[in-house]
Amino acid sequence: MRARVSARPVWVAVGCIVLSVVGGQIYSITQGDGVDLFEIGVLTFPIVGALIVTRQSNAVGWTMLGIGVGQGLSIVLHVYATYSLHINPGSLPRPDIALALDEGTWVPLIGLVGTFLILLFPDGRLPSARWKPWAWLSATAMVLAYTVITLSPGSLADQGYPGIRNPFGIEALRPIIGPLYGVIGLIPISIVGCAVAMVRRFRRSSGQERLQMKWFTATAGLLAVSYLIAMAINLPFLITNKPTPKGLDIVGSIAIFPFVLIPIAVGIAILKHRLYDIDVVINKTVVFGSLAAFITAVYVGIVVGLGALIGSGGKPNLALSILATAIVAIAFQPVRERVQHFANHLVYGDRATPYEVLAEFSGKVAETYATEDVLPRMARTVAEGTGANTAEVWLRSGTELQQAASWPVTQTDIKSRALSDGQLPEFDGIDKAIAVRHQGELLGALTVTKPPGEPLTPAEEALLTDLASQAGLVMRNVGLTSQLLQRLEEIRISRQRLVAAQDETRRRLERDLHDGAQRQLLTVRAGLASARKAARNNPIQTKDILTNVSVTAGEALESLRDLARGIYPPLLADQGLQTALGAQAGKAPVDVEVRGKSITRYPQEIEAAVYFCCLEALQNVIKYANASEATIALTADDATLNFTVSDDGQGFDLDTITFRSGLQNMFDRIEALDGSLTITSNAGNGTTVSGSVPVKALEPA
Repeated sequence: MRARVSARPVWVAVGCIVLSVVGGQIYSITQGDGVDLFEIGVLTFPIVGALIVTRQSNAVGWTMLGIGVGQGLSIVLHVYATYSLHINPGSLPRPDIALALDEGTWVPLIGLVGTFLILLFPDGRLPSARWKPWAWLSATAMVLAYTVITLSPGSLADQGYPGIRNPFGIEALRPIIGPLYGVIGLIPISIVGCAVAMVRRFRRSSGQERLQMKWFTATAGLLAVSYLIAMAINLPFLITNKPTPKGLDIVGSIAIFPFVLIPIAVGIAILKHRLYDIDVVINKTVVFGSLAAFITAVYVGIVVGLGALIGSGGKPNLALSILATAIVAIAFQPVRERVQHFANHLVYGDRATPYEVLAEFSGKVAETYATEDVLPRMARTVAEGTGANTAEVWLRSGTELQQAASWPVTQTDIKSRALSDGQLPEFDGIDKAIAVRHQGELLGALTVTKPPGEPLTPAEEALLTDLASQAGLVMRNVGLTSQLLQRLEEIRISRQRLVAAQDETRRRLERDLHDGAQRQLLTVRAGLASARKAARNNPIQTKDILTNVSVTAGEALESLRDLARGIYPPLLADQGLQTALGAQAGKAPVDVEVRGKSITRYPQEIEAAVYFCCLEALQNVIKYANASEATIALTADDATLNFTVSDDGQGFDLDTITFRSGLQNMFDRIEALDGSLTITSNAGNGTTVSGSVPVKALEPA
């Protein structure tokens, strides 16, 4: 970008232009000619041009300053000549020179607006080197047109002074002056070519440049529509050579308004295009402009056209006016809907408007979808509403974000990103990331990736923010639903494991009874039968048989007692946890200390769960820990029973261990009682199994 120029001389020049315009208007008012709105409106060109030049030294700004300078010189020349000829005749020298120089000042005014302003917008450079010859053609056309007008021989009748001859006129040019005036036709040709360049630049533009081009094309389109309306209204009266009726002549003045908007739009586009969104402006402009054109066409077609056919003689026809009003009233709503649809398609393409996206998303939130369908729908809504190449929905899981859905669906691997101090992390390759919160809690994020060179517009950012605010409750519900489903699945699996463990226990009991106590009792029965036979003939043999039967019966009794202890130890039922665990600890091949604090009696299922978990942990110490000692600690308060089994063994790596059925049964027993179980271990530092169960101590009997 070019360096800025000194502001003082630029604003001095603008001040001179303003003084010339204001002075010209004062002079016009004193002469009874009224205010010239067009001349006042042109002041916006040098003012905006000065703002651009002093900030960017953009060639567009210099072009607008040139338009202002040309207008100011035209006013000064006109006032100079008319003052010398009418107000104070002969007071100023050579008013004819001033009139002759003013004759062609419209050329740079119209030419610069229609050529170089369009050709250089928005960065002050040509669209490409191919347009350099066209720029030279435009400049040459303006210079030749002004020269031909200024050197044309004859009177200055066009200036309102048929008696004054052009002092610069060259009589030798009179025979060929007609063909020479043909060079003026190069100006509209140049304007058409520059308009083509603008269209091509717009179609190739993206990102910020496209936003800038939207501002300019919107106001240019509004200007074209307003002048077409003015021409449509005045054309019938021009054809019939009749004066425009009062009331309709104001349309010509209204058409000046969009002309004034052009420099304003240029200034916004170049200086502050990122602060405003043009899509809504274009949308409303198309709608209102089309409706205005429709109403005007109906009025002109019926009141003027039909009136001319039936011979109303140019007089107002009340019946035709009522008919036109009725047609407009009936057709207004259908036309408005079609025009709105066209404007939406023009601005947003195949996408819905931001308001339609919000309404559709709110409707989807109100409906019921499966959990796996909600987040993909959300991603699709975000992508379609912002025109993004990719939209992703992220859910918070602990200290990281996990990708839950994307649109379009292009991959199956789940991506994750760690949070940064509880806030959103940096998303590489993402254009925009919006946090999704509910009641102040970070639940996830919405991210979008736009096409290259096309940033999010302010309207799209606002839409994304609004969608994120609505998505908070959705993500909260999805998270709760996922947790509930996960919990239900864990409960289902644990219940299956418990049933399987119970079945295995029944089979073990059946096997133990069959192989142990049942076999021993059968031996007792057989021994008693043998003793009965031997009792008649051999008392000594009978005594030996009964001795063996007594031993076998004792073994059967001990087997049944062992089975009973495995189902529910009698000592646990009689004296409680600490005593029952102490009895088992005494049978262990390693030193085991059992400590208890504030331990009382608890419901049978609580004591059994803790007892068998501690025994399972102790069995693992004996089998795998290679420990010399272990400790079983029991503590309790009013609401929780806690237990810990620790050893000084070799430990293990939790990341590499696979839980066997014994450990899994421990987890299932405790979790079935709404408790928790944790295992901590490090290689060489022993293992600790800790658990807690919510309890309420039994009242003493």
